[in-house]
Amino acid sequence: MTDYIFTPPSIASLPVIGESRLFPVNRIFCVGRNYADHAIEMGFVPTKDEPFFFDKPTACLTQSGKIIPIPPMTQDFHHEVELVVMLHSGGHNILEKDALKHVFGYAVGFDMTRRDLQLKLRKDGKPWDFAKAFENAAIIGAITPAKVFGEVNQQIIELKVNGQTRQKADVSQLIFNIPELIAYLSKFYTLQAGDILFTGTPAGVGSIVSGDELIGTVEGLSSVSVVYK
Repeated sequence: MTDYIFTPPSIASLPVIGESRLFPVNRIFCVGRNYADHAIEMGFVPTKDEPFFFDKPTACLTQSGKIIPIPPMTQDFHHEVELVVMLHSGGHNILEKDALKHVFGYAVGFDMTRRDLQLKLRKDGKPWDFAKAFENAAIIGAITPAKVFGEVNQQIIELKVNGQTRQKADVSQLIFNIPELIAYLSKFYTLQAGDILFTGTPAGVGSIVSGDELIGTVEGLSSVSVVYK
């Protein structure tokens, strides 16, 4: 039995609809500006050149239904609702035609962002870690297996804050679809079981404050929710 200097962190995991077993999370990849209308609202011209990614450590992961604090060091804390893809296998240089074979399931997630820090870091040409990789920055609902959910096509994705719609689109509006994202990412990493991928957020991102309740949905998936204190 291996002995450690201190108790190691528990394995990050998510519940699965219809399963008593949990899905263990390995790495969290996020693609930026993958809806044209969101790219525009962030001041960019949307193009289908190459996707770009950033990471969140598993310490950012929080399950749905929690009451959590607004993070420190921000005056402009933003919501971003996203379709999240979970892999049960992986590899290097995966072909687009084979990409969906590696998908275990789908969930709805919030990519929470310290927007004021992100904009400053972007302006200064620095990494986004302080803006994207903090405690409770990746909030994800229960996973629906792909065989139950079916194909990703034109399902509506929506986020409501205190019952009012802030973001709404359909997932067919992704600039890079899921097979393209998996294939591209696998050129740079050997993807593994337990890796998950946030696929991008539609337009309508905005500030939230203490007391706000967020509910994110994608048709056919379990919702994700959080209340900020």
